[in-house]
Amino acid sequence: METAGGDFAKQLISSGSLAGAFITLSGELGAGKTTFCRGFLRACGHHGAVKSPTYTLLEDYQTPVGRISHLDLYRLDDPEELEYIGFRDLLETTLLIEWPERVPELADSTTIEISIQHRDTESRTITIVSK
Repeated sequence: METAGGDFAKQLISSGSLAGAFITLSGELGAGKTTFCRGFLRACGHHGAVKSPTYTLLEDYQTPVGRISHLDLYRLDDPEELEYIGFRDLLETTLLIEWPERVPELADSTTIEISIQHRDTESRTITIVSK
C-alpha cells in the first residue's frame, strides 16, 4: 500500500496535478488508507513520521512539493466540526481525506476518489477515479 501511494503521488507530481488536489480515500477499517497516505507523503518528500489522524482529525505536512493536509473523519461526530479546524483554509492545500462518507457534502469538491478493498489478507484492489 505504501508503494502504491508513493507511485500515485509521483504520477500527480509529474503531471502537475498535485497542487490543490482534493483526494478522498474510502475502504473498511484496516484496508490500508493511512499506509497509502504514508507512501504518498514520503514520495512528496516528507521524511518524518506519518501519524494516523484518527484521534487528532488533522495532520499537516509541509513538503518540498507543497503543503499537504491529511484528515481522518472516522471519529467526526458532526460535519460542523470541520469549521473548528479551519477546513476552509485547507482548501488551498493538497488534501488527503480518509472516511469522506462521514461528510457527504465533500463529494462535490473531490477531484480524485480512491477506493481500497480487501481481496484477501495480503492483497487489495485499489480503484482511482478522477472527477
